Amino acid sequence: MPTISMFYGMLILMFYRDNRRHHLPHIHVRYQSEEAAISIPEGTVLDGTLPPKQLRMVQVWIDIHKEELMLDWELAIKGEDPFRIPPLQ
Repeated sequence: MPTISMFYGMLILMFYRDNRRHHLPHIHVRYQSEEAAISIPEGTVLDGTLPPKQLRMVQVWIDIHKEELMLDWELAIKGEDPFRIPPLQ
């Protein structure tokens, strides 16, 4: 499970071959003791929870990097290493 970015205490992860459970392009976010799967196209929470402030930051980051995230998703579902994506600043 490669970490593709880190910012404001959050780890952004993309698992290899992870298209079976949620059936949508998504990322996993870990913040303190919470974890959520978030859709790349819509920015909606598919599973888990994040505090509202952290969720909003991740949604903004997804909007900024949507093209890069979709390219990483294609690599990850093939079992290839996704590229790192710059953090939210």
